[in-house]
Amino acid sequence: MVRKPSLFWGLAAVAASAALALLWSAPLLWALSTALRPEHETVSASLHWLPQTWTAAAFAKVLAAGSLPRWLFNSALVAVLVTILTMAISIAAAYAFSQLKFRGRGVLFAMTMLAFMLPFEALIVPLFRLMNQLRLVDTYAGVILPQLVSPMAIYVFKQFFDAVPSDFRDAAAIDGASHWQVLRHVYLPVSANIVWAMAIIAFIGAWNNFLWPFIIITSSDMMTIPLGLTQTQDAFGVRYAQAMAAALLGGLPVAVAYLVFQRRVTAGLLAATGLKG
Repeated sequence: MVRKPSLFWGLAAVAASAALALLWSAPLLWALSTALRPEHETVSASLHWLPQTWTAAAFAKVLAAGSLPRWLFNSALVAVLVTILTMAISIAAAYAFSQLKFRGRGVLFAMTMLAFMLPFEALIVPLFRLMNQLRLVDTYAGVILPQLVSPMAIYVFKQFFDAVPSDFRDAAAIDGASHWQVLRHVYLPVSANIVWAMAIIAFIGAWNNFLWPFIIITSSDMMTIPLGLTQTQDAFGVRYAQAMAAALLGGLPVAVAYLVFQRRVTAGLLAATGLKG
């Protein structure tokens, strides 16, 4: 009598998960189906979920066009540098806010947290003027620098560092370890999953960022994938197969990165919320 309700709700949960997965994947599958069909089928009056003629010509044409590889390189370079530098800045700042005693610490942390209340759109004009004065418009530095401060990452790391027993730090300090050594050998090893989770989030955010590259980039050679995809309409005309192929190729690195580090991301998020897996 106890197992029947449990079995029913278990099957209901599986069915609901399958339905949600199908609903989420339907646009992706349609994009893949469109990319694998000839251009004339994409504008056909009759609807076919599967291509009548399977072809990878759209992928070949997009890769041969020359712009997409450059956009992929720009996105990879920007996303990797933003991720590395953001993690370094966030971890160092969180450790300072959590473990160091210095004048004005509370005010600085409060100012950092206030950044949550400011949408990025409100900072576009002053940021662009600053980048223009520094002559960083249409440069990698101009794209990367405004993306380096992450209040969310600083807050998550600080909360986790606050929960680490102070005995670990005291023992390292007695042995003569500096603050950098304590951070590297004590706090980072115990927060590895958190670091991986926040790094993947930062990487995906930098890869998918459209607004700031749209403002700061003025040449085609400097475009990232999200910005470059807006140019495919002009480059290819009304060619939906090629547009879908470009979109899929642009999103592939992010999907691969998440799948490779999925377990670390899940463990990090569970640790950040105080749960154990």
